[in-house]
Amino acid sequence: MRLNGKKAPNMILAVDVDYRDPGAMVAGVGFDDWSAPDPEQLYLSKIESTLAYEPGAFYKRELPCILTLIEEHKIEAELIVIDGYVFLGGEQKPGLGAHLYSTLQQEVPIIGVAKKPFKDTPVEAELLRGKSIKPLYISSLGLPLPEAKKLVKKMHGDHRIPTLLKRVDRECRKSPR
Repeated sequence: MRLNGKKAPNMILAVDVDYRDPGAMVAGVGFDDWSAPDPEQLYLSKIESTLAYEPGAFYKRELPCILTLIEEHKIEAELIVIDGYVFLGGEQKPGLGAHLYSTLQQEVPIIGVAKKPFKDTPVEAELLRGKSIKPLYISSLGLPLPEAKKLVKKMHGDHRIPTLLKRVDRECRKSPR
């Protein structure tokens, strides 16, 4: 990721997309400390039109939005956190995160943070944060799952959803329609 024309070491990017018929708003927050309460950078991109939702192939709709944000803002992240899955279910079918990882030439590790279980999601994916008894579902590519879970657990916030993931969700939803 670049700050003032210089590559920022260890910058992490969290992304989320809010769909609006026929387009979307995609937001990204950049940070360099997993325990940070506030982002270093905020990125927003408006997408004029998106593909229709296709069950089992969500990545076809969301991946172009994330890539537009990265390209439009010339983001060079060391790691990307997505709202969703890297792999789907017990069969480990490639999800959004796996397709993003492949598109980025397997150079940027991806952590998926999902709020709802996908059918047959392995128990190893579950992560409890704060006092919540409802888990998040973590998946990763480019770094081991136990490490990805430690990083998400370390993120700022006393509740189930880390502060910066709430923030990126809020940013894409509050942007002008």
